[in-house]
Amino acid sequence: MSMINVELDKIIFYPPSKGYAVILKEVGGIRQLPIIVGVFEAQSIALAIEQVKMPRPMTHDLFIRVLSRLGIAIKEVVINDLIEGTFYAQISLKEKSTKSVTRIDSRPSDAIALALRVDADILVSEAVMDEAGQLLNVTDTSERQSVDQNSFEDQLLDRLVELKTKLQVAIDEEKYELAAQLRDQISKLEKELKNN
Repeated sequence: MSMINVELDKIIFYPPSKGYAVILKEVGGIRQLPIIVGVFEAQSIALAIEQVKMPRPMTHDLFIRVLSRLGIAIKEVVINDLIEGTFYAQISLKEKSTKSVTRIDSRPSDAIALALRVDADILVSEAVMDEAGQLLNVTDTSERQSVDQNSFEDQLLDRLVELKTKLQVAIDEEKYELAAQLRDQISKLEKELKNN
């Protein structure tokens, strides 16, 4: 099975599902793959991108710590299938002492969140990219205007991810008054994104 190396390009708000689209861009290529993920998964991916250290380990951080203690490393993650609109992934685990590789099934959002934390390769099968990938080519004026609008939405999304990260920290540190203020700001920003 032919594989394509991808990197995380951005995370954007996706109003129809009230979730987020994780955009994976083909390394050295002209295609991208959008994958819809939930709010919590998007937040975990954003925390990994920003390398935010939480006071207590989040689920993906905990999983990495457990693997490390067991002498297992994440070699790569592969988005390997698309069935009836649902993406499937696998995580390749390499045992350090025996060098044996084991693959386990995963949701793509979890696989991406883990890969970003350990700087592992993210791969997409050629079949999945052919079926669900999009070209990055921007040629005419209307598309350029669309890109400008996307740039504005990306700025709003960046702010939203930042606020949600601060909210999680405030909750973890039991600063509930600050958390309430952040929640209000998040709600306002989500409405603004929905109206764009």
